[in-house]
Amino acid sequence: MATDIASTKIQELIAAQINLPSAPTVAVQILNNVQNKESSLQDLEKIISADPALTGKMLRVANSAFYSLPNKVSNISRAFAVLGTNVITNIALSFVIANELRGEQQAQFNFNYFWRRSVTTAVAAKLVTELLKIRDDDIFVTALLQDIGILTMYLSLGNEYAAFLKNSTEHPDTGVIKSEQKRFKFDHQHLGAILLKSWHLPESITMPLRYHHEPQKAPKKHSKIATILHIANLLASIYNGRECSRKARLLQEKMEHFFDISPDKTRDLLDEVAEKTVEMLQVFELDPGEMKPYSQMLQEANDELGRLNMSYEQLVLELKESKEKSERFANKLRHANSQLEQLAFLDGLTGLYNHRYFQESLTRELKRARRYKRSFALVLFDIDHFKQVNDTFGHPAGDQVLTNMAQEIKKSMRPNDIIARYGGEEFVVILPETDTAGLKKYAERLRSCVESITTMIKVAPVQVTISCGGTVYVPTTSEITKQDLIDTIDRALYQSKDNGRNRVTILPVKPM
Repeated sequence: MATDIASTKIQELIAAQINLPSAPTVAVQILNNVQNKESSLQDLEKIISADPALTGKMLRVANSAFYSLPNKVSNISRAFAVLGTNVITNIALSFVIANELRGEQQAQFNFNYFWRRSVTTAVAAKLVTELLKIRDDDIFVTALLQDIGILTMYLSLGNEYAAFLKNSTEHPDTGVIKSEQKRFKFDHQHLGAILLKSWHLPESITMPLRYHHEPQKAPKKHSKIATILHIANLLASIYNGRECSRKARLLQEKMEHFFDISPDKTRDLLDEVAEKTVEMLQVFELDPGEMKPYSQMLQEANDELGRLNMSYEQLVLELKESKEKSERFANKLRHANSQLEQLAFLDGLTGLYNHRYFQESLTRELKRARRYKRSFALVLFDIDHFKQVNDTFGHPAGDQVLTNMAQEIKKSMRPNDIIARYGGEEFVVILPETDTAGLKKYAERLRSCVESITTMIKVAPVQVTISCGGTVYVPTTSEITKQDLIDTIDRALYQSKDNGRNRVTILPVKPM
């Protein structure tokens, strides 16, 4: 009873700070099918086969070195027969969830790094269970999603959590966990377990994931899998972080302590993780970068220094890593170049995205909405009588009004929303995962926000209003183009102006 009360309090604490995302549509269909006793295997095959891209990835995995099947699998039915329903279901869930929560690359949070490390962890966990001769069909998806709490906290808290991560102690075990517990009164492993439980994933996944950084606290029933996740996380950090030689020694110690595995077998495991992760990353459409087996890293370090023999391999790698510290200044230059590339997509006056970035983002969002059958909304708004501001106070004053408005609006945006300067005093917003009710609520809040902004021009207060036009794209059989959407919000905007300005008009989009 005391445990239930504590868990309820933590869930209330999380709910007060975090908006838990909904499960992807295809994932919901798969989970519902698995849980429905009346559903057949053919129903599950239909769900997966309905997405050609997902089907292709599934077959690539089934025919990869990851499973080393004796004969090639040419269809989903055969994959079910050879690998089993549980394995295929969990692989499908892995692809669906990873694709849905991939996100655009951002300076504050590296989505590609997050999923590259997650895939490495999943491969590592699968190989550890094979080494220990443990059968666990859930291990790949459990390890892949064990840090989904980190992603959820960023998507909800945005820059606040990104800054927290940057300032947290980097440690392969519990550094971030302790910092989260102190700052938020809960940690990302607990959050991830609650999220996946709300998606109706089974306890065999959520409970080990709940304790993967603290396996000693896991219930006895789940302690071994939690420990395997803990080890897999350390394996992944070796290939996706710094101080890999120190972590490799730590891995050897833990493998011997927890599972009585010799250092030689651990080294073989390290190499196999890299080899099979590269192939799996390609299936997930992630760049493996320069990932190479640990033994190759040691050999390259040995060849470079050329004065230590193979018995000092790990010391050689540590010396090489100390040399690499001097090269981090070059990384600062690359970071500066990256910032310059980002500036190419920013409006110089307001700091918002520019027209070019909006057009590219709208194309991507339209493709994503069609593929996953999810709606999104568009809002175009224009400052009313802005010419009068320029004529009365001058163009520098008009620029100040635009800048102040842009900064206030940015504060109310969700992390995945995109706002851009469309041209002059016109601005446009893309709202992913938004229906008509959500659009109305956002547009009215936007209109009220601008109406409440006061810009002081010398001693004169200047206030402006906006007219808004919006539409919602809901995937249907009719073919809606990007231009159809833009034309619709443009018509809606001018209806707002014709009807007295400082108002919102929402029109349905129709093909031209």
